[in-house]
Amino acid sequence: MSGTDEDAHVVGLATETAQLEALLLRACAGGPVVVVVEGPAGIGKTTLLRRFLRRHPEVPTTAATGLPWESSRAGALARRLLDDDPGDSPAWPAGDDPVDLGTALARRWEARAREEPLLVVVDDAHHADPVSLQAIGSAVARTHRAPVLLLLARTTGWPDAGAVDAGAVLDRLAATSVPVLRLGPAETRLLAARVAAADLPMPVARRLCEHAAGIPGHLLELFRDTPPVRWSDWQTRLPAPASVQRRVHRALDRCSPEARALVEAAAVLGRNPVLADAAALAGLTDPIAALDEACAAGLLATAAGHGLDALTFPERFIRGAVHATLSPRARHELHLRAAAVVTDDTERLRHRVEAAPLPDARLAEELVELARRKADEGAWAVVAGALIDASRISPTRADREARLLQAVDALAGAGLLGQAVDALPEVEALPTGPRRDSVLAYVAVQRGRRAEAAAHLDTAWRLRGTDRGAAAVVCQRYVLHALADWDGDALVRWAGRAVEYADPGSPAAVESRAIAGLGHAARGCVDEAFTTYRHAVAESPAGPQHQRARMGLGWLYLAQDQPEAARRELEFAVPTVRQTGSNRISLWALVWLARTRFALGDWPGALDAVGQAEALLSATGLDLLRPLVHWTGAQVHALRAEHEDAERHLQLGAATEHDYTVMTVPALLARAHVAEAASDYDAVVRHLAPLAARTPRAGLDEPGFWPWHDVYANALVVTDRLPEAEAFLAPLETTAQRRGHRSTSARLGYVRGRLLAARGDLPGAEEAFEQARARLAVLPLPYERARVDFAHGITLRRAGRRRDAATLLTTARQSFAALGARVYVERCDRELKTARPAPRGAETGTEHLTEQERTVATLVATGLTNKEVAASMLLSVKTVQFHLTRVYAKLGVRSRSELAARFSHGPALGGNGGRGPQAGVPAPR
Repeated sequence: MSGTDEDAHVVGLATETAQLEALLLRACAGGPVVVVVEGPAGIGKTTLLRRFLRRHPEVPTTAATGLPWESSRAGALARRLLDDDPGDSPAWPAGDDPVDLGTALARRWEARAREEPLLVVVDDAHHADPVSLQAIGSAVARTHRAPVLLLLARTTGWPDAGAVDAGAVLDRLAATSVPVLRLGPAETRLLAARVAAADLPMPVARRLCEHAAGIPGHLLELFRDTPPVRWSDWQTRLPAPASVQRRVHRALDRCSPEARALVEAAAVLGRNPVLADAAALAGLTDPIAALDEACAAGLLATAAGHGLDALTFPERFIRGAVHATLSPRARHELHLRAAAVVTDDTERLRHRVEAAPLPDARLAEELVELARRKADEGAWAVVAGALIDASRISPTRADREARLLQAVDALAGAGLLGQAVDALPEVEALPTGPRRDSVLAYVAVQRGRRAEAAAHLDTAWRLRGTDRGAAAVVCQRYVLHALADWDGDALVRWAGRAVEYADPGSPAAVESRAIAGLGHAARGCVDEAFTTYRHAVAESPAGPQHQRARMGLGWLYLAQDQPEAARRELEFAVPTVRQTGSNRISLWALVWLARTRFALGDWPGALDAVGQAEALLSATGLDLLRPLVHWTGAQVHALRAEHEDAERHLQLGAATEHDYTVMTVPALLARAHVAEAASDYDAVVRHLAPLAARTPRAGLDEPGFWPWHDVYANALVVTDRLPEAEAFLAPLETTAQRRGHRSTSARLGYVRGRLLAARGDLPGAEEAFEQARARLAVLPLPYERARVDFAHGITLRRAGRRRDAATLLTTARQSFAALGARVYVERCDRELKTARPAPRGAETGTEHLTEQERTVATLVATGLTNKEVAASMLLSVKTVQFHLTRVYAKLGVRSRSELAARFSHGPALGGNGGRGPQAGVPAPR
């Protein structure tokens, strides 16, 4: 645990330090507590321990470090721990029995921890001898309640025979794991500023972070050993950290010639080489012995589930480090021979590029031809790789620039946005033109940068000239821009232009037609939308373009009250697209699959889709879809009363009013859903008011796509904004009826019922609820049905029809319980409790209270504020104030404390929830 007194370069470790502080407190309260601090080499385990000890100089400490050359000497580390203890304790045990050593350690620790806590620290515990670790386990078992915090740090990853044995013992200890977290791009920037005085742009920081796997030790080595100019060149291959290179060199030097040849051949072949190809390239007829040796050295491994044929590298930097050991001639010859060994066209060309010492026009043309073939298949990641290589080896500047633009365009199409962003400085340095600006617009759309995309598109369209191919691409980018803004008219218009300019069957034409159906639907032309999708599916009967059409069709089915059909289409789209096509289309499919499963009542399945989407979002950086990904997660967790998880999704899915519509709407809806789950209806109105204020709202008011209207209108009713609710509802009801959209009519219908009830028209309200229920009867939408029953039930309860209300509320409760909607289950329970007749023991005079007044009085008497009562009862604060004023008059009380005293012996209360009455409040507020 050596190191400098000050770790000025250290970033991160705040979470891990907080965990250790909490564990120290636990040990002080009655330890011992065993902690395993773990992570890969260079992650900062030793730094974490060193800083933690410096925070507690007053705490006695005994420490030792595992030494690899002592890993086979039984009891060596335990004896050094005993040596480190300055106290006068009995002599060591003479032998190496772990129980005897453990007993001695326990006596020492208990003797030192009688009056104050003791820290026992073992760094590099993976190098400790197993007997010592067994002794530590025995000591912990004998230490009883002494305040001892035992910190063991171990490295995961690089195999070592002794480390494996030690790891088996560590795994058996009843220990709390504290994994040291990897750095993110922001922390990588901070580290570069501190140690290299470098102000890294975020894309460069992200690239360095990904390359170093977020391990600060590796980043420090890169900052020290690599010239800064190489960090920002997105096509430069960053080297393996020097420590890994040295370790790999030593391992290779210890290998036999056959094993070394096999490892070098595997490194040349790629990340996941095949044993047969590696053996052929290495010239080995019987490679098993060489493979055994390479695996034992930690240089190769067999891929799980693939037998011996599929090889892999056990650590991310090993392949690069092995490749770097090859001389230029050896590398050239191995790649040329590899081109003759592999059978895949893409891999064959890759090896020829690796072997090419100079620009090669012919090879570049072959790569461009490969890219054309793969573009027809929609394999955009392969397209991008081929074009990047073609750009790099093209002899002329014009070809290099044109192919670079095509490569970045393909990266954006594949959803590999991080790599596309890395290339942006090089693209932005090119002359302005339709192709350059359409690429920049494409990336801006995917990043959710609305104004930037619009500016580039305007420039690209203005400069298109007579280049019909460029014009077609610009039109297709306008289609995506319009989709992101949910502008159906613009989407259909630009899709038509794209088809007009593009060659038949080109990606611009096919993709535009695949999206055009959503434009028709956003305009209210649903039949035309379905017709467009039938043609799109038939036009591309297989491949990624087919999945793209199926994804759009699934979204359309979901919006048009056909969630079962939507699930079928979207589940078909997700895995196929993710494996062979564009990540961005897969992400769209996962987003709507989550909404579909939510609608069908499969909330665990919805969260599973959200989890998959989060992982894909993290890998791609497609910010355009970030709020859509987190919308469903926020809503489900809020309804389950999982507040921290809901808040996490809200934070991650935030958007601003200047963002694209497909970002702002789900972000605002997520906030409204969370507020509604908390019964904060003022907040619901506040969150959704920006949508209501839009002029025109156009596609936002088309039924089915963005279900925000009933949430907003219901909040208006609950907060007593009845005229606003009426003005908002009426035109929407007309549109939903004209479209024949059942679920939207039902959602608006239950709000209409609540509005009529608030105006005193109970027969009209009941009719509205019954119509809403009838419209949902044929639809598999359990949450929507439960909402109607709940709203109908509380309306009847407040009208005094307790028996009918109880029936509806019981049905709603059952539905909410089946879904896992805990917040509504609790509300149903509360409503059912207050729907029962007043108990015989109720305080004299309360029989003159209405049911609503009795409920308000009961809740106020428990100590709730008027705002809390309003949230509990789904009323406005003004309505609670009105009821409370009438309660005071009828009961002859003047304050909340008098009201609480009046109810203090009534069985209707059931306690004050530990809050106590609010005394001395002269008026009902």
